[in-house]
Amino acid sequence: MKYILMHKAVEVAELTMDEAHGGISSIDRIQNPEHFPIGIFKNGIADRKELNDWWRGRSIPASRIGLAKTLDRIGETDIMSVVLKGYGLSLSDHYWVMPEGAGLSWKQVNFFDNDFSEDMGNLLFGGEIPNRIDFRSPDNTSDGWLKKRWKISNGERLLVKGGSNPFQQEPFNEVIASTLMHQLGIDCVRYNVIWQDGYPYSVCSNFVTKDTELVSAHRFMRIKKQPNHENTYQHFVSCCKEVGLNAVPFLDRMLTIDYLIANEDRHFNNFGLLRDPDTLAFTGFAPIYDSGTSLCYNRNVMQFDHYESKPFFSDCEKQFSLVSSLKWFSADNAKQALGAITDTLAESVQHGFMSEERVQQLLSFAEQKLEYICESAMKK
Repeated sequence: MKYILMHKAVEVAELTMDEAHGGISSIDRIQNPEHFPIGIFKNGIADRKELNDWWRGRSIPASRIGLAKTLDRIGETDIMSVVLKGYGLSLSDHYWVMPEGAGLSWKQVNFFDNDFSEDMGNLLFGGEIPNRIDFRSPDNTSDGWLKKRWKISNGERLLVKGGSNPFQQEPFNEVIASTLMHQLGIDCVRYNVIWQDGYPYSVCSNFVTKDTELVSAHRFMRIKKQPNHENTYQHFVSCCKEVGLNAVPFLDRMLTIDYLIANEDRHFNNFGLLRDPDTLAFTGFAPIYDSGTSLCYNRNVMQFDHYESKPFFSDCEKQFSLVSSLKWFSADNAKQALGAITDTLAESVQHGFMSEERVQQLLSFAEQKLEYICESAMKK
């Protein structure tokens, strides 16, 4: 079936799409090439495989907890067919696809101004199957492996995200990380914890607006080819310079906080830049988000001798060595903010997900990381 790839109200290209599997069969006509997602063109030609990779990358990953069961329950074989039924709309960017001749407008369909269905969110959280499912939901285009859903509360778009066994620690880690960053003056998304059916969930407001969109570092770094002599850190800094942004202060802060909390999952889709969807100008770096996979979240602290960091080096000390300056870092503020570990995890202890001993071990672990940062600050 024929669809039009849209960027807000801009018609980007005419596509033929496979409705059974939700993939892009062909790019038939290009109308506004400058509005294509970054990295689609190869040698001046829009590459269908690249566009499909981008399109699928905006959907729920196959690793999402409960996804396979949800698809089986509603009789779908591929999440991409669900994404297509919801026009591919998201709360992270302003792209969507319109069936040819449908006569829809961005003003009518976007989730920043309009309500959306909670059917998919309810299903992903184990709810009952409604008589008729409304697939128009940003839950179809939310990344990550943890259970999550979007809600609207008093007009505000909120992301609700769960944890994983054995400790269900990720929601609390989000609060701890954002408390630390706030205390250190780092631009970040703020989180709270709520409880539902005996389990903790983190809640945060959407930092993307109807006037901005998120471009992941993974996608952004395709604005130009990476030279052989540049590592990924240097390439990201170079790409930012290309659009008039100095990435070093941002990276100094992100890599420092990730070292302090032992973040294991700061991959290139877990940070990025903000762009004006109308002018296509990059306006700055996205506030730091998604820090839950940290603080020994799924293992015994006493056995946590080594972990693989991301995104630039797998060795955490080597990655932290990329930090160029710690003049902005306040050891006193960091020490004070570490109290968030015991304060925040007290709820988890009360609900039986972890012990007091584990909380104290986590605090000691973070204090050792802080000591290393303070020693490094004296040398930089």
